[in-house]
Amino acid sequence: MSVLHNLLQGECNPDLRLLSCSILAPQCEKDKMIKPCRHVCENLRKNCLPAFDTIDMAWPYFLDCDRFFAGEEEGCFDPLAKLRGEPELAEEDLLVEVPTTLIQFTHHSYYKMVSILKKTASRCSHIARTYSIGRSFEGRDLFVIEFSTNPGHHDLIKPEFKYIGNMHGNEVVGKELLIYLAQYLCSEYLLGNPRIQTLINNTRIHLLPSLNPDGYELAAEEGAGYNGWINGRQTAQNLDLNRNFPDLTSEVYNRAGLRWARLDHIPIPQSYWEDFTKPIIKWKVKKHCNSLTMESQTVPLDTPICLATQVAPETKAVMKWMRAIPFVLSASLHGGELVVTYPYDFSRHPLEEKMFSPTPDEKMFRLLAKAYASAHPIISDKSEARCGGNFVKRGGIINGAQWYSFTGGMADFNYLHTNCFEITLELGCEKFPLEEELYSAWHENKEALLTFMEMVHRGIKGIVSDKFGNPIKNARISVKGIRHDVITAADGDYWRLLPPGRYIISAHAIGYSKVMKRVTLPTKMKRAGRVDFALRSLDTRPKNFLWGPMEDIYERYDPLEYFDPHAQHAPSEPREERGQPTRHNEKPWWWSYFSSLGQHKPLWLLKQR
Repeated sequence: MSVLHNLLQGECNPDLRLLSCSILAPQCEKDKMIKPCRHVCENLRKNCLPAFDTIDMAWPYFLDCDRFFAGEEEGCFDPLAKLRGEPELAEEDLLVEVPTTLIQFTHHSYYKMVSILKKTASRCSHIARTYSIGRSFEGRDLFVIEFSTNPGHHDLIKPEFKYIGNMHGNEVVGKELLIYLAQYLCSEYLLGNPRIQTLINNTRIHLLPSLNPDGYELAAEEGAGYNGWINGRQTAQNLDLNRNFPDLTSEVYNRAGLRWARLDHIPIPQSYWEDFTKPIIKWKVKKHCNSLTMESQTVPLDTPICLATQVAPETKAVMKWMRAIPFVLSASLHGGELVVTYPYDFSRHPLEEKMFSPTPDEKMFRLLAKAYASAHPIISDKSEARCGGNFVKRGGIINGAQWYSFTGGMADFNYLHTNCFEITLELGCEKFPLEEELYSAWHENKEALLTFMEMVHRGIKGIVSDKFGNPIKNARISVKGIRHDVITAADGDYWRLLPPGRYIISAHAIGYSKVMKRVTLPTKMKRAGRVDFALRSLDTRPKNFLWGPMEDIYERYDPLEYFDPHAQHAPSEPREERGQPTRHNEKPWWWSYFSSLGQHKPLWLLKQR
């Protein structure tokens, strides 16, 4: 108990210590032992478990609420009553605590971030949960907090949305905004805010505040206001995550002239995983952080070079996450400029650094980008005073490749490998602002963050099934005039983002007939229209069904399918004895506190693994 104060960074103390002392030295009345009250233990356990989970420590066995505590009917005492200084309460004072939206606008270390997310999920356990999509190179969990009426499960027809922050470790505004947003969604839902309740009741929301926690810790060593443009940007492996994804955009440009070529749900090329030769990307940093140029060359594996060329575990974890959940809409939060960008991020001509390179969904991407920019008071401001670039005449938005071209970006990968539309949000001139600037950043972005989430309900949605009502997985939903399809999820449901207009929509799948429908989306329509399809089974497969069956997307040998995102990625510790691997990496970092206790080590503090 004497070290828990430091291990938990002061949380739950002195409550834990007083409760423990009440077990070691209980009250006595008339030679009878009075146990502490069970409800006190249960309340403290509920409030403090997130802090224990943060450091991967089990709840102490001597605080077993069922074993060592008593119910009020048996007679018990509250060891924390004097600590709280609770007066006698009148009956009218015994009201249910009213939830409030109280956010501390501070920078959060990794452990504080995890603690806040877990406390928030515990407070709103009926609509929220936390989970990890994998681990960083140095072993930090990539924690997500989810909001939904059915946490942990995909609901039919309910769209999936995600925000990703801190992809570059020294760009911290997005990370803090998502931590604040999680607290805001929880509190406002409990308060009965109709807008927030409607959003959560009809959307499954995933917030990943920090994709690069290793880089953040490096940037935080310099401190807010002192961090430069580079330190902490990359991962612990010296990899830029937003240059680390498969280059599917080049593949699209190569296929564009082929009539039957598929320009969506493109498989990851095998060359991406090969280790014999790699495309080495060198970056020249100009005056501004986002003014980057690229030089590409192919070198043999044994050529000495300082840049790492492997696929980052953080990248693999995100790609596997994208496959597991049928995301519809996403945004990646960055810093260093004030602008919203959208795909493609890689130029149609590899030698052109600034070339307008639209996707087939240019109108929809502009609508999405404009939704965020218009709701942001600074980005939408007509003032000419900006960070480095001036995007006032463009309405605060720009095509990514037209701003500056780069390959291996996450937004292009989302669009070309999955159903998901992703834009990039550059949210401030300072990458690592001072703490006093965070309050303003929240108020500038809060409405825009909510507005963009609501955009996931634009376009159409529905279910594709056979004549018996059985769902058809991987059916293609096509829009005439837009050469980019979406496919149905495992339950046969789909979502297709579309701007207002008139469309001819078709659904087709291998072994089924093609069905077409005319759809009109009014300008003022704010909710997705329901368009279901019932397909008739065919005896033969159509001759011209694009390139290959949809099942081929992931059925080829794919290292991502065998990747364990929760494995330890950093180099292992040296062996203690020849032939005997050390088990140090299997223990949490705090185990060294107790390593000198010999046979009396408190193994009960270790969670069962």
